[in-house]
Amino acid sequence: MDKKQTRAAWVIMLSAAAILAITMGARQSVGLFVSPINASTGLGIVSISFALAVGQFIWGLVQPIFGAIADKKGSYGVLVAGALLLAAGLALTPFVNSKWSLVATMGLLSAAGAGAGSFSVLIGSTSQKLPSGRRAFAGGFINAGGSLGQFIFAPLLQTIISGFGWVAAMFTMATTTLLTIPLASVMCGKESAEKSVTIDQPSLGLWHQVRQAMRDRSYLCLHAGFFTCGFHIAFLVTHLPGEVALCGHSANVSAASIAIIGLFNIAGSLFAGSLGTRYRMKYILAVMYGSRAVMIGIYLLAPKTVLTFYIFAAALGFTWLATVPPTAGLVGKLFGIRYLATLFGLTLLTHQIGGFLGAWLGGLAMAHDGNFLWMWYADIILASLAALVNLPIREEKIHVGV
Repeated sequence: MDKKQTRAAWVIMLSAAAILAITMGARQSVGLFVSPINASTGLGIVSISFALAVGQFIWGLVQPIFGAIADKKGSYGVLVAGALLLAAGLALTPFVNSKWSLVATMGLLSAAGAGAGSFSVLIGSTSQKLPSGRRAFAGGFINAGGSLGQFIFAPLLQTIISGFGWVAAMFTMATTTLLTIPLASVMCGKESAEKSVTIDQPSLGLWHQVRQAMRDRSYLCLHAGFFTCGFHIAFLVTHLPGEVALCGHSANVSAASIAIIGLFNIAGSLFAGSLGTRYRMKYILAVMYGSRAVMIGIYLLAPKTVLTFYIFAAALGFTWLATVPPTAGLVGKLFGIRYLATLFGLTLLTHQIGGFLGAWLGGLAMAHDGNFLWMWYADIILASLAALVNLPIREEKIHVGV
């Protein structure tokens, strides 16, 4: 790549990372609002958990839909529509007075908007604009942007909640999401979808490609592993503040823990992106999932001090969303990048089916048992199975250097 192409690549990656920082920063901080919304509305932990669980599912459901639209029509319109939906959902949430109105704002509008400005569209769009040698790094770099947003948003929103109330924090978040519109203009430029696509294999047509993928064992193994990732992340995003409170610590510890997860995932995402150019991605994923089972086991045995939560958050953060670059990279390896936004979006749908269960069952566990112990046990079992299911994936050996 010459200097002009390199500069253009960095503009695309930085813009995409900034968009993800805003959409994921908003999404990954929702757990901070569970207790304030419950205190304000009296809806109860089960109802609020259900609304956020619906949001987890909808965020995944829209990814292949918006991905397919972006593959066909270009990503700019998708990103703008997502920004408006996300802002509307957040801005309307302070006016809810029932379970189903909360489902409509947080579960449908804001979740759909965040999904439009998330991994499938951003990574799919940038992959079509970059040479193959930069795609693994770009995936890690964009993913790190989402983690940076989590690191910035969590303590900022908790400060606003503590000083001005959760309604002010929600309105602040809604306004901030509109910044993704000018960022989308920078990322997409003036090229049409057809001009920006770099075809690395003959196009079979979108639906033919989807049918082919759904018959591929390696692709289905990716789905199975990603299901566990969604279960794990949604449970923690929604209920980590509740776990912290059960152990007698303040909401500031929750916000700091979420921020630490985001901070360490910046390093983890970049590291995963770089490893993907040298090692088989299926092994990277297997190690990540297996390490989560070990980390949760250690956490359950450790004393529940503030330091324990911070160390646990740092360890989890290193693999948190670092599974995204290898998963997207494997989809690209298996089927090319022409319909990457759609095919990767489908894996994110499976991810969020797991996310729905993680968020909802966590609320049920808390209401029934008064703690999350069985959720932690389920997380260990699923993480162990996810590590194993990635091993049979078909992936050619990586050749480093020439």
